[in-house]
Amino acid sequence: MKFIKNFFERTEPLVQKGAKYHWLNSVHDGFFTFLYTPKTTSKTGTHIHDYIDLKRTMSIVVLSVVPALLFGMYNVGVQHFKAIGELASTGFFDIFLFGLIKVLPIVIVSYAVGLGIEFVFAQLRGHEIQEGFLVSGMLIPLIMPVNTPLWMIAVATAFAVILGKEVFGGTGMNIWNPALVARAFLFFAYPAQMSGDSVWIALKDTDKVVDGFSGATPMADAAAGHLNYSVADAFFGFIPGSIGETSTLAILIGAVLLIITGIGSWKIMVSTIAGGAVMGLILNAFSGSAGLSPEVATYFSMPFWHHLILGGFMFGAIFMATDPVSAAQTEKGKWIYGFLIGILAIIFRVINPAFPEGMMLAILLMNTFAPLIDHYVVAGHVKRRVKRAKVSA
Repeated sequence: MKFIKNFFERTEPLVQKGAKYHWLNSVHDGFFTFLYTPKTTSKTGTHIHDYIDLKRTMSIVVLSVVPALLFGMYNVGVQHFKAIGELASTGFFDIFLFGLIKVLPIVIVSYAVGLGIEFVFAQLRGHEIQEGFLVSGMLIPLIMPVNTPLWMIAVATAFAVILGKEVFGGTGMNIWNPALVARAFLFFAYPAQMSGDSVWIALKDTDKVVDGFSGATPMADAAAGHLNYSVADAFFGFIPGSIGETSTLAILIGAVLLIITGIGSWKIMVSTIAGGAVMGLILNAFSGSAGLSPEVATYFSMPFWHHLILGGFMFGAIFMATDPVSAAQTEKGKWIYGFLIGILAIIFRVINPAFPEGMMLAILLMNTFAPLIDHYVVAGHVKRRVKRAKVSA
């Protein structure tokens, strides 16, 4: 692959300031530093040097979501052939190929639009291209229903990059998780295309659905007072849902990689799961209260571990809540931040019948309050140190 490096080195003078193609400088530098270690070194001041940079960090996060992506492609095929009654007679390769054909265009559109906008902003500012969208570009497709039109993916991605990120200064400056901003935009701007039973199953106009197949997600079933999926199906991911959110097993594989490499905060992961479990137990305790409708009472009584493996809870806890930019930064703050996300996600999910999946709103809300949590954690630490100093004096 030396010829690729030679190409970049040979064309580098052509994109420098004042050269013929100077307007391609940011793009050239972005691709070169993604493939190879940058040649530049710090020359002034004191710096901490490490073997990993932002590109490598983001690459590890992308690798961690690959299991969820691959299983999501397979599950798209499973749900399709199950809906038309041909699952038993269809081989693994055909199932996966169907899902690949459906999911790959969504991934391509997400990256093409998002990276295109980032390239333009970087060049206009004369800055290097940041790598934050390497992760967001993968997360956006994984939290979308498979039937989401490609033009909607493009519009949501543009909205997330421009208004959810670039207006705040770009990578490292955004308040909210960009991928969740894209999902929230579509949910509130196009609710009909982001809800219901038909958006989760990829069906052709000529497909005839077998009798008794609804396509409803387990969360919608649970909100209606019944659950039609086993714990095993929910854990392994053979259920309708967003492309990458169905398989708890695949998500946990990614979590192991994030924890081993130190990229993802295990404190946020654990506290979010703990918050969801606690809130689930609290609802269980009130499931027999008078005045609850049979459907709500059934939802209240659903075991807490069902909440953890259904919908986008686990995906949000592992990949969304742990976003290092929009999450809490202090160590104690991470515990508080994650725990409140888990609590709020289950409250939104169960109490609000119009929105059976509450993880998105819970994370966005706590993204907003994360700086406030850190502020009070730091203030409390300072107050304790001052108190100790006075006692010593």
